[in-house]
Amino acid sequence: MLKVEHVQTGYDGVPVVHDASLQVNQGTIVALVGSNGSGKTSLLRAITGTLPVMRGNITYKGQSIVGMKSYKLLDMGISMVPEGRHLFGKMSVRDNLMMGAYTVRDKAEIEKRLRFVFQLLPRVEERQKQQADTLSGGEQQMVAIARGLMASPELLILDEPSLGLMPKLVTEIFEFIRRIKDAGVTIIIVEQNAMATLEMSDYAYVMQNGETILEGTGQDLLADEQVKKAYLGG
Repeated sequence: MLKVEHVQTGYDGVPVVHDASLQVNQGTIVALVGSNGSGKTSLLRAITGTLPVMRGNITYKGQSIVGMKSYKLLDMGISMVPEGRHLFGKMSVRDNLMMGAYTVRDKAEIEKRLRFVFQLLPRVEERQKQQADTLSGGEQQMVAIARGLMASPELLILDEPSLGLMPKLVTEIFEFIRRIKDAGVTIIIVEQNAMATLEMSDYAYVMQNGETILEGTGQDLLADEQVKKAYLGG
């Protein structure tokens, strides 16, 4: 579904990602793990069109998407849930969800998407009339993911979905992510919680100093001595 080939990207002409390659097959969860500053989020931004690709290529369903605007990628089926949630705090949960479907004019289609999201995330439905900034951190993260799903993506990109959450809530968020995959959505996830992410993932890549240096199934990387030492405390 998605192929990243030897991509270089960065800020103001200065590369942060030097040589990153990965492949995402339809219907899978692909993880991107690595220490802070390794280039994971910058690579996601290059994929979603918010950072320029200085070198290399990115293809989605066989078509190059280098240089495409983010809104165009959204129309093509790529949605990203950024780190930090970025909810509209003074708006209701339902209104936040509606912002995720702002390009859709068909009211019946919007209602269909709401039903899909509420089926996956019942607690979001329970909280739909509540003001977003009154929710707990875990609930806010669920709303952020639900808003991303309102675009009806085929590929959902999640950047640090468990950041700042208590362990119990982290478990819940990861369960929701599995449920989203089971509903047919392909997922790329960037996470500091390497162990839980690798356990859940079909395939994974390790980034270091702006390069993808290791790849394999989640289970393979969990068993890799280099990965255990660097990221799993082994």
